[in-house]
Amino acid sequence: MKKVIVIGGGLGGLSAAITLASNGFDVTLLEKNKHLGGKLMPVQLGQASFDFGPNTITMPDVFKEVISQTGEDPEDYFSFMKLPNHTRNYFPDGTILDFSSEKEKMKEQLAILDPTSAKNYEAFLKEVTRLYRLGEAQFFRRTFTSTSDYLSPALGFSFSKVRPLQSLHSLHRKFFNNPFVIQALDRYATYIGSSPYVSPATFGLIAYLELVDGVYYTKGGNTNIATGFEEVAKKIGVSIRTNCKVTSIEVKNKQAVSVSTEDGERYMADIIVMNADLLVAYPELVNEVDRPHFTDKKAAGYEPSISAYVVLAEMNKRHSKLLHHTVFFSKDYQMEFKSLFEDRQYAKDPTIYLSNSSFTEKEKSPNGDNLFILVNAPATGGESSMGSETYKELIYNSLTEKGLSLKEDVLVDKVISPSDIQSMFGAFKGALYGVASNRKMDAFFRPRNKSADIANLYFVGGSTHPGGGSPMVTLSGLNVGKVIANSYKI
Repeated sequence: MKKVIVIGGGLGGLSAAITLASNGFDVTLLEKNKHLGGKLMPVQLGQASFDFGPNTITMPDVFKEVISQTGEDPEDYFSFMKLPNHTRNYFPDGTILDFSSEKEKMKEQLAILDPTSAKNYEAFLKEVTRLYRLGEAQFFRRTFTSTSDYLSPALGFSFSKVRPLQSLHSLHRKFFNNPFVIQALDRYATYIGSSPYVSPATFGLIAYLELVDGVYYTKGGNTNIATGFEEVAKKIGVSIRTNCKVTSIEVKNKQAVSVSTEDGERYMADIIVMNADLLVAYPELVNEVDRPHFTDKKAAGYEPSISAYVVLAEMNKRHSKLLHHTVFFSKDYQMEFKSLFEDRQYAKDPTIYLSNSSFTEKEKSPNGDNLFILVNAPATGGESSMGSETYKELIYNSLTEKGLSLKEDVLVDKVISPSDIQSMFGAFKGALYGVASNRKMDAFFRPRNKSADIANLYFVGGSTHPGGGSPMVTLSGLNVGKVIANSYKI
């Protein structure tokens, strides 16, 4: 039986481990943190519980597939609730737009804001559905393990059809006139950690997920996805070690033969799957001489996606302005992205996202709202002209100016900064989504799923294909697991 070591227990590592174990491999998963799920991390603050990481769940069937491939019933481990009216968008002039997967509800709102937008809405949905179907057919299930994988004629034809040279912002301007509607849709670029003004229109497919297929919440908290994966992994024989930091990968004759851990253990391996961020972990764990095609300079040269400045706050009341997801937009969105990507600075007038899962499940926070407050931040190395606590006050004050007064209602709060994200998750410069998609090459040609120099070393997670975000990293584990299973054919 072939021995597989999976380094990192995020959703990609867990899905790879489950896929491989269900195909007859002997799998050991090593995770440096005490929890599994990566950024999908549970946090308890006072009497409130929070999901750090993916707050918006889409593509629920991907998570179910990880379980169902083992013969188990996903419903025994987690279940999803659809949120038809899922995101309330507030704009600087007081305009409100509630995003919904109910088409008629969207058209009614758009008819008031901008009759042209209402007329074009169905054509817009048709276009983003087309983009999604192409992505689903040609990109999501594809692994890139060698140069030849990028040269497929079918892939090249599909690539030409997904608007690779148009920006996401310009796509939205094609269908909508109202600047607030465009701004709300442009925010989808942040789901891949990028700017809507330069990232490809291809990512308009995200609008399909939220406005057609729908937004979901996992009953009991989104961290139940990771908990369910862990239970199934153990049930089918995956050996899991947490609080176990890998310190090196031993390479002999272009083969990875073992991994060593901080506590002095050495694990022999026939195959290694790296779920730790490859832009950080690959250079840290493998000597540069053993990876000539992926030098330290090459790893450092990638543009990181945006990071996040997060405030978790337990409240003593429930605020009527908030849905499960709420966004308060800045006055100048383009200037905000200039601050993040060009100036490498925190925005002085940031767009503020709030997740309030107790809106849907009050038991998540019995005293009041449990607010996950997120502001886009530059990757580490970006500068703030003020300290962390001062920036927190700026966020609270900004919300007050936008009509949501929170400061007096906070029971307890906690800040998680980009540097915290970097240290907790080994994230490349604190990036939430690995590589940004602002450069066309990085959007479509991320680091491949297999080492070019080490025959049995594979990569899953947000820095490789098919990309960042919880469904995509889960798919990366599924895809790579299946490639390995087919290659070794037990």
